Amino acid sequence: MSYGVKLDPQPIASGLTIRELVDHHLYAYNAARLREACQLFAQKIAQPEVTIGITLSGALTPTGLGTAAIVPLIRAGLIDWVVSTGANLYHDIHRTLGFDLWGTTPFANDRELREKKLIRIYDILFEQDVLFKSDQFLYQCMRGPEFQHTMGTAELHYLLGRYTKAREKATQIDYVSILTAAHEAGVPLYTSSPGDSTIGMNVAALAMMGNKLRFDVERDVNETTAIVHDAKQSPEGKSAVIVLGGGSPKNFILQTEPQLQEIMGISEKGHDYYIQFTDARPDTGGLSGATPSEAMTWGKIDPDQLPDTIVCYCDSTIALPIMAAYVLDVAGSRPLKRLYDRRDEMMDTLQQSYNEALKSHNTADHFADSTDSTE
Repeated sequence: MSYGVKLDPQPIASGLTIRELVDHHLYAYNAARLREACQLFAQKIAQPEVTIGITLSGALTPTGLGTAAIVPLIRAGLIDWVVSTGANLYHDIHRTLGFDLWGTTPFANDRELREKKLIRIYDILFEQDVLFKSDQFLYQCMRGPEFQHTMGTAELHYLLGRYTKAREKATQIDYVSILTAAHEAGVPLYTSSPGDSTIGMNVAALAMMGNKLRFDVERDVNETTAIVHDAKQSPEGKSAVIVLGGGSPKNFILQTEPQLQEIMGISEKGHDYYIQFTDARPDTGGLSGATPSEAMTWGKIDPDQLPDTIVCYCDSTIALPIMAAYVLDVAGSRPLKRLYDRRDEMMDTLQQSYNEALKSHNTADHFADSTDSTE
């Protein structure tokens, strides 16, 4: 009689590969959830018909996981679009500019670090001057003529990626930032709260000096919705989301489905695949800890696809390098979708579907009635 998958533990020997480690030695609890996430990504998500979105929250790039894990996945065609905190993209350019970040103890004397003008991110240190010089780099870039208009964050990051690529090439450093890799691969990078980072702070300061760069947050909402809508246009098309951490990027990538269903009245069922690595508990009611089942009630996750949703309660800095190594080894690479280049096309298709929904469901009248009822 079988009660599930038989646990068949074997001694770990030298020369163990990442594929053997994941498939045969992550037995139970969150180790098993990590195994399931790796296998789901490699076997189902990494298929040509699936559009893969990923979120980045928490200080991942200072650890080096941007260039170590996210960049290889982008270049392998295994990440099609990204929602990130601005901080992750900002701190990723420090190494682009030739600055060093150092591992230290999380129990350092912060008063002494302050006196020495050293910045600490838990167990990572860098000089305060790194911030000032990174700000100068952004300041010079965003004063350029191509930045002098209102734009979505994907366009902003694409333009910045041209500069980070040039800087990395000019300095001949052995480092590739997420901005550079996404620029080269046509992967759109969105920031769900563009004012909540040093990049946004620089945009705000420049605005006070007459710079014309402004954020078009409505464009971001519609573009990301258009990406998910486009992913489902063919009968076999599917959408996958991989959430590292939680926070605002998690909601922003998931809200694309309620935007289609609830706001636009376009028939949809939800994202098809969902993987999250988090340390947030669901019982506190926060978004970061909300389960796929709860998300299903909002229309964010297709209820028929709940078996293909996995939450692993594990630090992303542990899970990401293991998952990236496993998927690159097992799945290899896919052709780049270059969604950035297709933004206008996808927006036009979304507009057409929205117009059709307005006609067929009388959505406009519904909104008018709702407005009248509140007066």
